Amino acid sequence: MKQSKKSSLRSSPKRSYSVKRNKLSGYGSTLLFASLLGTYLDLYFVGKQFYQFPVRPFPEIFSINIGFTLVGLPLFTFFFLYFSDTMTSFKRFVFMVMMSLLMAIFEKLAEGFGFFNHSDQWKHYYSSIGYFLFMLLIWRFYRWRRS
Repeated sequence: MKQSKKSSLRSSPKRSYSVKRNKLSGYGSTLLFASLLGTYLDLYFVGKQFYQFPVRPFPEIFSINIGFTLVGLPLFTFFFLYFSDTMTSFKRFVFMVMMSLLMAIFEKLAEGFGFFNHSDQWKHYYSSIGYFLFMLLIWRFYRWRRS
């Protein structure tokens, strides 16, 4: 039933199906992008011998830890996007800085457990800067995909 132009009743706002689909599409394509980007960055840095993964699935085939790039990184990205979606720009910036610092700490812990070996040339603040830039790029890609 159509509302009369003279009616004082407002129509209720309806959330369209395309908005939900657009959000899911944004998550899916961003998770894929994050996984591919992480894989290529790992291949580059392992190839340049900045670090290596002594413990990894299928070591005779892959020089990188595909478990991290295909499972860990998409999970990290999903939670990052999920929480970032509800934040203001300033809170998101602080969140990204904190996550970047935590990732560098986790890398150092992973080294202690033998999952990582960094070269003497590697400084752990590189990881903080790298993860910050990674999250910034992922966030921009996600917002672009949703628009």
